Amino acid sequence: MTNVHSFHIPVMGIGFTIDTPLKVSQFGIDSVVSLVDDILIEKLRKMYCDKFERPYTEITEKMDDFRAKRITSYLDLIYDESVKKFEELKNVTAESATDLKKYFSMLPETSSLKKEFKNLTKDSFNFEEIKAWAKDNLIMGSIDVNIMTKVDKENYRKKIKLSSEYNDAHAALRGYANSVLNSSLVLSAGMNPRLYSYMEQFEDFYPDENGIIKKKIVLKVSDYRSALIQGKFLAKKGLWVSEYRIESGLNCGGHAFATDGFLMGPILNQFKEEKEDLTQSVYEILTSALDQKNRVVPNSILPLKISAQGGVGTIEEHNFILNHYKVDAIGWGTPFLLVPEATTVDKSTIEKLVVAKEDDLYLSNISPLGIPFHSLKGNTKDLEKAKLIEKGRPGSPCPKKFVAMNKDFLDTGICTASRQYQHLKIKELEKQELAVEDYEYQYNKIIEKSCTCVGLGTSALLAYGLDTKTEGKGVSVCPGPNMAYFSKTMELSEMIDHIYGRTNVITREDRPHMFIKELHIYLDYLATRIGETRFSPSDKQRKYLLNFASNLNDGIDYYQTLFNNLKKEFSGSKQQILELLDEGRKTLKSLVKEIESLENNLAIQ
Repeated sequence: MTNVHSFHIPVMGIGFTIDTPLKVSQFGIDSVVSLVDDILIEKLRKMYCDKFERPYTEITEKMDDFRAKRITSYLDLIYDESVKKFEELKNVTAESATDLKKYFSMLPETSSLKKEFKNLTKDSFNFEEIKAWAKDNLIMGSIDVNIMTKVDKENYRKKIKLSSEYNDAHAALRGYANSVLNSSLVLSAGMNPRLYSYMEQFEDFYPDENGIIKKKIVLKVSDYRSALIQGKFLAKKGLWVSEYRIESGLNCGGHAFATDGFLMGPILNQFKEEKEDLTQSVYEILTSALDQKNRVVPNSILPLKISAQGGVGTIEEHNFILNHYKVDAIGWGTPFLLVPEATTVDKSTIEKLVVAKEDDLYLSNISPLGIPFHSLKGNTKDLEKAKLIEKGRPGSPCPKKFVAMNKDFLDTGICTASRQYQHLKIKELEKQELAVEDYEYQYNKIIEKSCTCVGLGTSALLAYGLDTKTEGKGVSVCPGPNMAYFSKTMELSEMIDHIYGRTNVITREDRPHMFIKELHIYLDYLATRIGETRFSPSDKQRKYLLNFASNLNDGIDYYQTLFNNLKKEFSGSKQQILELLDEGRKTLKSLVKEIESLENNLAIQ
């Protein structure tokens, strides 16, 4: 459970962190690879085998269990080459000393490892002495993987449905389980009971008598209740959740899983207050389950980490989340899209991200999964989509079908962003003979879906000059709102210096506190939901919106108490934060009046 850094690089998109561990793990930085796209993974495996002069045999779709095999082979390759880089760094020579010094220069000033290295080298640089010390003390960054649990499409061979173990998420899980990695599996997008049950089959997920787990489970969650339910569910199967990764419901990149108005500060506070109870209650269930399975029961309670991510942008915010809420690490995602040494983004997309401002970054409904999705206006995938709509042929080709899960028209599933689905849905809509305004509203809801499962991976192919004949050249990109405040490409060391407060890469003076930013995104989200509800109001929706608003009001109360009681932290911005909280409450009150007016609409109906 030891980390040399207090931050990690979360999964971003499908391709943006696809090979990040190969770039940063030798410097002790943890990062996360997406396992959605085995086609992209196979293309990169071939590229890296050529680069590293390793033998390559293509794993084709004609082979049995090709998806899992592609993932295993790629992860093993990334691990082998990352270890080589790390071993070269530790095997100190005059040539490799630069990388070793870079390793230590990037560590936080509070690092005991950094202090030991400075003491060791303050008088002289003895290669043999440093080499022996580095061998025992340096830690490589973890090569973690991410599976979106709901992206678990059923698969067919010769029109015959395969068993559930060949579903996409199941196969990805098996691919990771069969790899040599000693790391973490980050599960996101909510609970998938069948997938969680499938994990029981793999030995690497179970603890030994010393509590060591080769492949640890990390749950990405947006509230405490979800963490507790999922943690207990897995514990009943003898599986321990080693980390709960709390992500802001809306102030994040990629898919946004909005809470029912619960804000990040109160959520973090609940985890802090109830961590001990969470650990103890889940551990009791775990030991009972292991005992019933006749498995080894660890000698002592297992370690549990809490981490947080979503919207953190300054050293002050970073340290406050670490210290006030007692979390173990902070995820820094969006700004790393501007760090070519860490992520894989094509040049044109980087240029768009550099100049992006608040109005260019928006919470969209373009995802075929039906989940709000952060996007960048003017991304080339959306421009492709707009041209097809102009031609009267809305919808995308669907070459990869990773989210072809809608069964309105076909039992085998279709993607809601595909031309096939949108054509059928529009024909269905035309038969309803709706009023013009209602028709346009429903029509736009159909055609706004975009082919993200292709678009989020294409950037990596363009960055490396690989073939995009199947995918096309359109790129989807999913930065969080924080991107508005980072406006230049950065070296890895520069970005990390910013995280640890050794420099400041944000030149704007008007960046709001992360908690304030999240609050206003939630207020905008509530306003949007109210607007949508006007088309077909119901008492159930009205009650949901009132509960949402009540939770936001409680969050504002919490923040006002929090910031009023702070003595040292945010001293320069505290007054402004309190004023913005007052503004937020006024906005909320006006939104509550709009919700209450829905009752009048219901009465008229």
